[in-house]
Amino acid sequence: MNTSFSTSLLLICSLTFLLFSCKEQKQEYVDNTRPNWETAQNFYLENINNSIAYLDSLEREGSQGENAKKLFKQARIAFKKAEPFASYLNPEVGHRANGPALPIYKEDNGKILNPVGLQKIEESIYEGDISEEEFGYEIRITKGLLVNLQKNIKKRELNPKRFFVATHQQLFRIISLGISGFDTPISHLGIEETIVSLESLQYVYEEAIGFLIQSKNTKLDQEFINNIAKAIDFINQNKDFESFDRFTFIRDYMNPITRNWVSIRKESGLWEAEDTFPFNFNAPTFFEEDSFNVAYFTPATNRNPSKKQIALGEKLFFEKNLSKKKQMSCATCHIPEKAYADGKVSNLDNTAHPLLRNTPTLINSVFQKSFFWDGRSANLLDQIASVFTNKNEFDSGVHEFSNAILQDTTYVKLFKDAYGGVSNRNTDVIRAISSYIATLNGFSSKFDKNMRGEENTFTAEEKKGFNLFMGKALCATCHFIPLTNGTVPPFFKETEKEVIGVPETKENKQLDDDLGFYWKFEEELHRGMFKTPTVRNAAGTAPYMHNGVYDTLEEVMNFYNLGGGGGMGFDLEHQTLPFDELKLNNEELNSLIAYVKTLSDDSIESTY
Repeated sequence: MNTSFSTSLLLICSLTFLLFSCKEQKQEYVDNTRPNWETAQNFYLENINNSIAYLDSLEREGSQGENAKKLFKQARIAFKKAEPFASYLNPEVGHRANGPALPIYKEDNGKILNPVGLQKIEESIYEGDISEEEFGYEIRITKGLLVNLQKNIKKRELNPKRFFVATHQQLFRIISLGISGFDTPISHLGIEETIVSLESLQYVYEEAIGFLIQSKNTKLDQEFINNIAKAIDFINQNKDFESFDRFTFIRDYMNPITRNWVSIRKESGLWEAEDTFPFNFNAPTFFEEDSFNVAYFTPATNRNPSKKQIALGEKLFFEKNLSKKKQMSCATCHIPEKAYADGKVSNLDNTAHPLLRNTPTLINSVFQKSFFWDGRSANLLDQIASVFTNKNEFDSGVHEFSNAILQDTTYVKLFKDAYGGVSNRNTDVIRAISSYIATLNGFSSKFDKNMRGEENTFTAEEKKGFNLFMGKALCATCHFIPLTNGTVPPFFKETEKEVIGVPETKENKQLDDDLGFYWKFEEELHRGMFKTPTVRNAAGTAPYMHNGVYDTLEEVMNFYNLGGGGGMGFDLEHQTLPFDELKLNNEELNSLIAYVKTLSDDSIESTY
């Protein structure tokens, strides 16, 4: 009896031990398959610490010290490793730390902040002409920005959403800011830094979630690693800024990596993409027809409009009865057959006098954060409302409704279907028109199709033109790829305005007297400042510039080649365009024009 009991007890204990051991092993297995966010976060933290330490050494070295350039390069490399998470957590500080070396106007107090950050330090080291006291100030302020980023990395844990969004943003930085020279306009370290960004991406991927992808899709994991290696090898073959083949690099090397990354996010099952960001995270590259989320760029009060609201907006777009004199519609100035511009220096107002400025295209206009040439409207709704209230245009109140349009009885049904009935205010009219304009998006140009790999029709001249646009000609440092407008990636929270010194006539003898954005604060920094427009469809939207001064793309290229207004001798203390001549020869200028023509998109057609 006792022996039997002992044997039974031993058997029970053994089974219990095995059961708990299996549970422990199972639990241990689960723990081992969880993403290792801590290691990845420590990588970002370690490198922001390193960047700060290198800046400390650089301050002691001085701007013209023997090791100044070496220390600066190391500080930048460490920053690029930390940048994805650091700048994701605080976009404004991240952009200031690694943004243009330009003064910043603070709208809340009217103060002008001197340029600081890594790009300003680069300027001081490579161009000199700065006291060591000023250099020390630049270093200390920049360190302060990095310390701010450091604190955020310490206290805010890395998680799936932050990881995937931050990495997506960094991939975009590579193609838009790194290889274009925007990040490093003087030293041109951006090409080489792309290797750093790619190696860092591979490291955090392998440490954080690599094992998870390996267990689910070994082929995808290996393809991703191989594609990074191929991209790095391509860069290593030629790091020269001017001759680097950006067209091939993006199409054949970066796009495969981006496609892999989208697949990796989906395969991981860790985070479902959200539409509250500028990107469509499910788009395989940044050159798809749906790579950007229209809803992100649209005012919250008018997001995700119905098809019936868009249909109403399209009809209203052509409706002259919206204007007080019943002479003007939106299509008076924005003609579909002319890429939604008008082909004129300036159109006429409701008294048959010239309007102040040239009519820009509406195609892709939704992807902006300011409207009108002088940036006076913050969004598309405000822009349209301003046309209604302008005494020289529609001269109609926003809060009144013109029954004249109801002479066309189809409007009654259209309004009922779209908004439940006919409004007694123009607010629904403006919303409907805005909804329609937000659909005028074109990403089916020859350029887009070639970048996506749908066709292989780029000529050698067009390819050379793109590489010039992205490199030596400096076009893409203001007209950011792929939108080619001034909305700043990767956060797309602001649209740049620039002082470039446009002349009054094509003879380039006198500066135009239009003050642009100066109207808002009457600050000298803004005199002659205008929004950076898109280059897309430029071949069909002549004449050019805010005043329509140039009739041809050749004249536009010549203007930039001379260094803008400053390069032509105009007194422009605050010109944001480099004064130096680009020294492009005729062959290069023709190649640039050939590339710009590939941005023409004929897929936008009115169905009205």
